[in-house]
Amino acid sequence: MGAGHAHRLYRPGHSPVHTLPPHTKLAAVFCFVLVVVSTPRESMWAFGLYAALLGVVAYASRVPLPFLLKRLLIEVPFVAFAVLMPFVAEGERVDVLGMSLSVNGLWGAWNVLAKGTLGVAASVLLASTTELRSLLLGLQRLKLPPLLVQIASFMIRYGDVITDEMRRMKIARESRGFEARGVRQWGVLAKSAGALFIRSYERGERVHLAMVSRGYAGSMPVIDEVTASRAQWTYALALPSAALIVCVLGWTL
Repeated sequence: MGAGHAHRLYRPGHSPVHTLPPHTKLAAVFCFVLVVVSTPRESMWAFGLYAALLGVVAYASRVPLPFLLKRLLIEVPFVAFAVLMPFVAEGERVDVLGMSLSVNGLWGAWNVLAKGTLGVAASVLLASTTELRSLLLGLQRLKLPPLLVQIASFMIRYGDVITDEMRRMKIARESRGFEARGVRQWGVLAKSAGALFIRSYERGERVHLAMVSRGYAGSMPVIDEVTASRAQWTYALALPSAALIVCVLGWTL
């Protein structure tokens, strides 16, 4: 549990963005997303500038564009929701390619797509340049409630553990000739899910007893004290500061 924890979203590197303290990057991404959400949807040019700012960050962090675009696929369900908005929203209608679409729905779809994509892209860049363990240390440094940090830590670690257990159980079923082809196989899958729950519960009890036996009293010890200089804070906050200028221009122009 105390060892480093790598994740497929993280891309190792030694860029200036990688070397920034994690809590500065967390604060920068949070402020950037807050500014993007506060931008009026009618200022379409502003979102183009936000995308350009993220492009500069991606270039500085040496994150390839294909890597970034592949991780953005997580946004597909929200894209599907946004595509339906012009058809189901009420209000003034307009004809586009022979289809009657709602004006408010079109603006709402653009609002969701633009702000959602920018937020997801900023989060992907954060995850690509920061290890999960460092992110948790950054949350501690930002004075997030310790209990929430511990819950997030265990959730991340046990999420991968349970996924690996599911993969091993699937291999075991297939090695015995099992194939889920229809409703008749649901009983076997339900028994597998029950066995997975029992194994996970027992594993959690064993880990908790091991932690208590080693002196755990409700809080995790801070091994690495992460600090940031004024220059590092200035470098990290350059992104939300530039975005704030764009947002102000979006409201005034």
